[in-house]
Amino acid sequence: MPIDTALARQYFQEARDLCGRDNGKLWSVSLYGPIILVDPKTRTVVANQADKEGILVKEGEVFVGKLPAKVNIANTAIEWSGLQWTMLSFPLPEDRYRRANLMAHELWHRVQSEIGFPSAGAANNHLDSREGRLWMQLEWRALAVALTRGIDRRQALADALLFRAYRRSLFPYAASEESEMEMHEGLAEYTGVKLSGSPDLSHDVVDYNLRAGAQKQTFVRSFAYATGPAYGLLLDETGEDWRTNLKTSDDLGTLLRERMAIELPQNLKQEAEVRAKSYNGETLQASEEERENKRQRLLAKYRDQLVEGPLLVIPLRKMQMQFNPGNLLPLEPLGTVYPDIRVVDEWGVLTVSKGALMNPTFSRICVSAPSTLSVSSAQGDGWTLEMNPGWKVEAGERKGDYVIATAPC
Repeated sequence: MPIDTALARQYFQEARDLCGRDNGKLWSVSLYGPIILVDPKTRTVVANQADKEGILVKEGEVFVGKLPAKVNIANTAIEWSGLQWTMLSFPLPEDRYRRANLMAHELWHRVQSEIGFPSAGAANNHLDSREGRLWMQLEWRALAVALTRGIDRRQALADALLFRAYRRSLFPYAASEESEMEMHEGLAEYTGVKLSGSPDLSHDVVDYNLRAGAQKQTFVRSFAYATGPAYGLLLDETGEDWRTNLKTSDDLGTLLRERMAIELPQNLKQEAEVRAKSYNGETLQASEEERENKRQRLLAKYRDQLVEGPLLVIPLRKMQMQFNPGNLLPLEPLGTVYPDIRVVDEWGVLTVSKGALMNPTFSRICVSAPSTLSVSSAQGDGWTLEMNPGWKVEAGERKGDYVIATAPC
């Protein structure tokens, strides 16, 4: 069923209005620009302006058409048909504040490189470990108290920064990787919150970002949706301008600590363990122990399926991915398991619903060996592959393995 063009016009006007109210104050640029709404089931597109290649057709005040199969669908920024677009997957949230939050988040992604914050994808695999998850959730709990102006707000801020510092002391790359993701998804979500128009931003962040974030299957790529807006709002409340000279090398927690003149204790471990008791840390630790046991069993299953067993090994050259950032599973040191993913590359389209293993350098992806092969397609347990002309599946180096390769002329 096509997207209702009247509803699309309403959403485009809402986006224009929220950008108009901001008038460039947040990031010194207007966030409004080309927007496409896409129905994932039909790939129907409604856009707020024409594309450069004439693929879309004008219909009243909007432009309609179909998104090619080679383009993945997600809430994201995308370069397509000669323009940099904000893509929004239809339908959008019914609640106007949540809808505005989503639109502003993705509008920021379209301009992030322009304002000095290029797209980033740091691994943050430590946030799927028991210790990483435990201390991240304790940080969130302390931030929630600070945002809702608890009895001792300054103590809550100090606790959040303590838990953050202690967690990062446990993992060698935690500080740089977390900060990189906060400067990507964290700033985008902060922008969404700030421009949402909601009458109580702090409670929204506590309910929709911090508490809801703790319910996600994994924090590896999703954690910054909680920490970004939380630290952003707390920085705003200091009354100092922190955005104008913000750099990708900055850290939001460090900026807040400096502005609040909060000193961290020398013995991070000892003090963190003491302060954790104020946030029900013992119960949280028990639940994380249980989750860790389940995670190890799941890792063993994926190791059998995507490492030890026969595989189809697929090279990645000009990859575009569509995936769920809330269910990724690090399988160190071999890479990350994507339970469901759609990959578009020179060789065609891979659609996975039961797990694929991406190596750390994003140069190849593996699925279980194919059960069915043809000239232009392949299929296995939980995946399908549609190949472009000039590509084929052939035997790999290891017995039972297959690879995608260019076909001889």
